Amino acid sequence: MIATRNQGKVREIRQALSGLRFHVYSLSDFPEAPGIDEDGKSFSENALKKARFYSKFLGKLTLADDSGLEVAALKGAPGVYSARYAGEGATDFINNKKLLEEMEGIPSSKRKARFHCSIAMVSPQGREGVVEGFCQGKIGFKGVGRRGFGYDPLFIVPQHGKTMAQLTLDEKNKISHRGMALRKMRALINTFV
Repeated sequence: MIATRNQGKVREIRQALSGLRFHVYSLSDFPEAPGIDEDGKSFSENALKKARFYSKFLGKLTLADDSGLEVAALKGAPGVYSARYAGEGATDFINNKKLLEEMEGIPSSKRKARFHCSIAMVSPQGREGVVEGFCQGKIGFKGVGRRGFGYDPLFIVPQHGKTMAQLTLDEKNKISHRGMALRKMRALINTFV
């Protein structure tokens, strides 16, 4: 069970877990499942909270992630507020616009950032595991690319000289924070069954 309705995340996670002997569900398959507040102070706290809740609610081995962007010049913001940086219900476009406004006047040399992902796995029996992944980069001056979601159009990956939104899903999964965490989780999943 993937504890998200974000179809971009579902696609990435399904691809990363392909070949395992599981049928992978998401919250979209369970419209009756309620949402929960992600009020933790860290990505790991939020991932564990979601995995614990949905594992108990649905009685399934549950994987939940919390991830976001940490910008050095903004003292780690937007951080755990990445999805709602411009307010509750803000679209990716609005969040990106706010980030660019906050970064106005900051030179290229001071636009370092990283994507941070924590993934929690919780079994209905209460067994838990958490892994993390990071991807270093910098914030561009405008959005470039049509792939991906969230801050991908602004996040430049130095080794590729492109934004995350310009990479194919295969390229992204090889270097992304979520891809890195999912490779660790893939190894951990087999110890849960």
